[in-house]
Amino acid sequence: MASQALTTISLTSLPKLSQGKVRDLFSLPGNRTLLFVTSDRISAYDVILKNGIASKGQILTLLSAKWFEILSSRIPDLKHHFITLTPPPAPGVVTPDEQRMLRGRSMVVRRLKIFPIEAIVRGYVTGGAWLEYEENQTIHGLRLPAGLQRCQQLPQPIYTPSTKAELGEKDINISPAEARAIVGDKYATRIEELALACYRAGAAYAEERGIIIADTKFEVGLDEKTDEIYLVDEVLTPDSSRFWSKEDYQVGRDQDSLDKQVLRNWLTANGLKGKPDVEMPPEVVEKTRDRYLEVYERLTGQTLEAALKALEE
Repeated sequence: MASQALTTISLTSLPKLSQGKVRDLFSLPGNRTLLFVTSDRISAYDVILKNGIASKGQILTLLSAKWFEILSSRIPDLKHHFITLTPPPAPGVVTPDEQRMLRGRSMVVRRLKIFPIEAIVRGYVTGGAWLEYEENQTIHGLRLPAGLQRCQQLPQPIYTPSTKAELGEKDINISPAEARAIVGDKYATRIEELALACYRAGAAYAEERGIIIADTKFEVGLDEKTDEIYLVDEVLTPDSSRFWSKEDYQVGRDQDSLDKQVLRNWLTANGLKGKPDVEMPPEVVEKTRDRYLEVYERLTGQTLEAALKALEE
């Protein structure tokens, strides 16, 4: 049986800078790095659910760390914000109890300026993109070939950004041209190229393990001193991506996703989409957790328990 979900992150040793839907950000001594802590909170349709998913923060953190390693090996000169899973590098910064609480759910990361967009890449037409395509044969305003079916692979992956909303507000789908207006000509092409390269490399790795990455969203930061672009935040997790089993994939119908689509489906079926103060029933919690664990194990080749044990060695 899973342990209790950790939905509130309380650290007395470090100043909290911000709290997002899932992650809390703390300042570390020296002002050059941050402690990035992932709770067990879960959101859907931009709303945080009242209860969380036990171990979810550890799944997302350890999977992201694995992806930073994989993508770095497949994309020359890739820069990312991840430094270490060991919280934090200086002795005595957090208490022993806090260290135990943070095990497997925290990353020490570089402090960067974050661009105010979500760099979404789609390899398949599904979800809200399918609804737009059905109506207009476009996705985020981009014209696509006629005759595509639900969940069909696109001729090539496309960059379909959105705004990055403040907590409590909703992201808005925008065109690449609108994203360029937000981030500026100097960085727009570099962000798009990075997002597409990361998607292609990640999708190829996942396919080798029987997983289709239908779409995903990345976040990107800037080192203002060097003017270099960095991949930041979580990467290719079941919170930020749609994962399908390659074995079960079939064009023309919705897929049985290995991500939080279980939760989205339950909310929609019960008329709760986008409503606040919703509590998931135990069966939805467990089914969602099972999907997260399955995709974690298939992508990393090890159990969560083994990964957490390795952190103690």
